[in-house]
Amino acid sequence: MAQNDVVARMNNVFREVFDNPEIEIFDEMTASDVVGWDSFSHINLITSLEIEFDIEFTQQEAFGFKTVGELKSAIEAKVNS
Repeated sequence: MAQNDVVARMNNVFREVFDNPEIEIFDEMTASDVVGWDSFSHINLITSLEIEFDIEFTQQEAFGFKTVGELKSAIEAKVNS
C-alpha cells in the first residue's frame, strides 16, 4: 500500500474520531496538537484504525505511540507484512 494511501485513510479516521473535518495529520503531530485527544478518544482512534486497516495492535503498541508518524510507520509495517 502506498504511503499516500495510508496517510489519506488515517486522516479520514482522525477526522471521524475527533469530529473535525479540518484535521490534517502530520508525522510530528501528538495528542496535544488535537483538541479532544485524551485517553478515551485514543482508544477510539486505535480501534478505528484497526478496523480501517484490518490490523491489530497489542496493548503495549496501542499506548506506546508518541507521534502520528510512529503510528503511521506501525500501520505500514502491519499492512505490508
